[in-house]
Amino acid sequence: MSLSLCLMCLVLVPFATAGLALIQQGLGRSRSAAHAMLGALCAVGVAALVFALVGSSLAGFAGGAAHVAQVAGRQWDWLGAERFLGRGLRASLEHGPYAALVFALELFAVGMGALIPVSSGGDRWRLGAICASSAVFAGLFFPLFAHWAWGGGWLAEMPALFHVAAFVDAGGAGVIQVLGGLAALSVVWVVGPRTGKYHEGMAAAIPGHNIVLVLFGCMIAVAGWIGLEGAASMLFYGGTSVQVVLIAVNAMLAASGGCMAAVVMTRLRYRKPDASLSANGWIAGLVACSAGSGMYSPGVTILIAVVAGALVTLSVEALELKLLIDDPGGAISVHLGAGLWGLLAFGFFGPAEGSRAGMVLAELVGIATLLGFMFPLMYVGNSVLNRVVRFRVDADGDRQGMDIRELGSGAYPEFVVHADEFGPR
Repeated sequence: MSLSLCLMCLVLVPFATAGLALIQQGLGRSRSAAHAMLGALCAVGVAALVFALVGSSLAGFAGGAAHVAQVAGRQWDWLGAERFLGRGLRASLEHGPYAALVFALELFAVGMGALIPVSSGGDRWRLGAICASSAVFAGLFFPLFAHWAWGGGWLAEMPALFHVAAFVDAGGAGVIQVLGGLAALSVVWVVGPRTGKYHEGMAAAIPGHNIVLVLFGCMIAVAGWIGLEGAASMLFYGGTSVQVVLIAVNAMLAASGGCMAAVVMTRLRYRKPDASLSANGWIAGLVACSAGSGMYSPGVTILIAVVAGALVTLSVEALELKLLIDDPGGAISVHLGAGLWGLLAFGFFGPAEGSRAGMVLAELVGIATLLGFMFPLMYVGNSVLNRVVRFRVDADGDRQGMDIRELGSGAYPEFVVHADEFGPR
């Protein structure tokens, strides 16, 4: 592993977070724009602080201290056991840079994961609740699954436990994207839809206020994805400097394939391309191909991304119109839906190491763990947290907008008149 190249990749990761923040701000209402960006900043900041103090010790790293349980004659590595308050980081530096690099990558990754629910809860999720939920995400939910998949935990050790292939998540499709998408779904179920979104089972269109920011966010997110996948591949799966070149190529192909699939799908269905869904397709392509990262050929990358881009256009509509789930930025479809497809796709299209059926089974075990254990845990956690720190803004906040209600001023005070154009008449 090249230390300098890994550090360069780490420096790029915040661009992915910045791109996602711009996307979710642009897809929300103008009267909540400043709140959306501050919420993104707070989610990332709180997640970084809590992870450094608590979460990093639970996430651990491969070869580090861990809690191991003896079940059915097998050793189950289920939780890291590093020192709290970041005290284990300095000690680990004496044995080489690996632990410090893992700490740095996961510090950025947990912020990206915590940012995803801010998009789904947009226009009604209070700032204090965002901070509280992000703290629990970074202190418990993320470290738990990150240890299982990246820190030498039981998902990574399935060959020894069950004699099947190991669960692979080379770029964070499960650890970051699906986990963040599940957190977003749990938050949406807790806060409910925006006022005026549904009337007698019919959904009202509430378009984003600045599609230019959304598309710009897509462009800068690619650089962050290259850094994230490059660093993760080198740290957790032995990626080489040559492989990082393929990661960069595949990231651009993934984004392009997802976007063009969404453009074609919306053109066929609505007679004109939809800019916001095309942006969602761009990110969905990146998310889906994160599972295999530099392990795919360009052709396989394009195939996986095209399927993700097409699926996300259908998923956004199904969630909004059929399931009545109000997700302003489409984050649940993009991160949860495309992430699950990406994990499953690795089982079918990833480089074969042993039985193909064993690879598919390993990825299905990871997916089942996310859906069957992590999601109920997050939903219960956010439901309990809602009783302590009220998630939803009051009726005045719905009417005035989050900027005025929670921050006291709007993002565009000289240009936008705040009106209750979508509220009940």
